Amino acid sequence: MTEIEDETLKEKQEDLSQEEVKEEIPLNEDKGASLIEEAIREQAIEDERPNSVNLTLRKILGGDFLTAKMLRNQIWLIIMIAAFTLIYVSNRYSCQKDIHEINSLKEQLKDAQYKALASSSELTETSRETNVLNLLKNYGDSILKAPKQPPYVILVPEK
Repeated sequence: MTEIEDETLKEKQEDLSQEEVKEEIPLNEDKGASLIEEAIREQAIEDERPNSVNLTLRKILGGDFLTAKMLRNQIWLIIMIAAFTLIYVSNRYSCQKDIHEINSLKEQLKDAQYKALASSSELTETSRETNVLNLLKNYGDSILKAPKQPPYVILVPEK
């Protein structure tokens, strides 16, 4: 067999179970023995195998892609995502707190405006000329009196 056929044979054996390999791929005794020895060596290695390039839905849902090597390689990305998530949550909390405070201050401002308007109308009512004259007349201790003649304009010639 050529090297290309050997590589394809090895790839098929990795992907298929041993029963499927025996049915589909006829093996020479020399090649079969060497392939079995190679498979045993691969299983005896304590290190993890490198991740396969193709991720399937089954591997993702099964959690096969979460190997220790992959997590070690991506630890800084995971830490960064966790930090950004924490910052996002704390920022949202502080914004909600600020919005609540703004709404509370708006209510206080509205109440203060209503009180100021009420005080202004009371002051306007009590400082009207008729009310002032009635107060002076009722107390009787003032020498001020209402004028009997209307005011008149004095014209000054211009030079």
